[in-house]
Amino acid sequence: MGTSWSLQAVSPPAATAHGVQAAFDLVVAQMSQWEPDSNLSSFNRAAPGRWHAIPAEFARVVEAALDISRASGCAFDPALGRLTEAWGFGSRKSVGAVPDVAAISAGRAIDFDPVGPRIRREAGAVLDLSGIAKGYGVDLAAEWLLDMGVRHFLLEVGGELRGEGIRPDGQPWWVDTEMPPATAVAPYRIALHDLSVATSGNYRRGFAVDGQYYSHSFDPRTGRPIVGDVTSVTVLHRSCMIADGWATALTVPGAEQAIALADEQSLAACLIAGNVEYLSRAWREMLD
Repeated sequence: MGTSWSLQAVSPPAATAHGVQAAFDLVVAQMSQWEPDSNLSSFNRAAPGRWHAIPAEFARVVEAALDISRASGCAFDPALGRLTEAWGFGSRKSVGAVPDVAAISAGRAIDFDPVGPRIRREAGAVLDLSGIAKGYGVDLAAEWLLDMGVRHFLLEVGGELRGEGIRPDGQPWWVDTEMPPATAVAPYRIALHDLSVATSGNYRRGFAVDGQYYSHSFDPRTGRPIVGDVTSVTVLHRSCMIADGWATALTVPGAEQAIALADEQSLAACLIAGNVEYLSRAWREMLD
């Protein structure tokens, strides 16, 4: 996944590190766009218009990604692979140039059949689950830990976290939200008690061409990096996969639209736009 992971756990069994790594390896083997032999890469190379059987874990993430896409009005799109590659944010390094968006944006539909489970794509669709698969990796490893009888732990993968139970001193797992480097808004300290948190921001990756900065966060509706006022989104949810996907989606609309969408979906979300903070109803209820 191109990042590190860490685990704090109470009385874990001896094979814990191996089991957690195995969960992450499974996600990479199925859903990585950087691994040429992954299920996702094989699907993207295959001819469009044909159904392809996929593993259950892969299907779970595709279904969640398509659900978020529909609920967000396409602010989240798992079929952006051609665009992310063209902009240099996929398996290639930054290309340092602005691509012809119109030429590569058409025909991006992904069809999902949960009975198979199986998927198919239009010719212009290239599956890219980087906005949600990492969160699923956290959930998959957490489920393995719970199945092994580990009830109290804090698991972190590249800034996405899930906390279960409490620390040995009786305190919850406290974590601070990540704030954009240029904001004066103070971070929140959150008790991750059976809860996950994910943050997405337009300041993490990007490149500049002719003095113009292009973020790695995309607006699927335009095929271009986002240009709105939202610089950071943090979402709290029981599922890290859902928090990860929605944190990505809510960076796309403007702040007012994004917070209205979070309220519509009953999401606990905190949006930062410059030095202005926007809180959803569910986030404010947690504060109360």
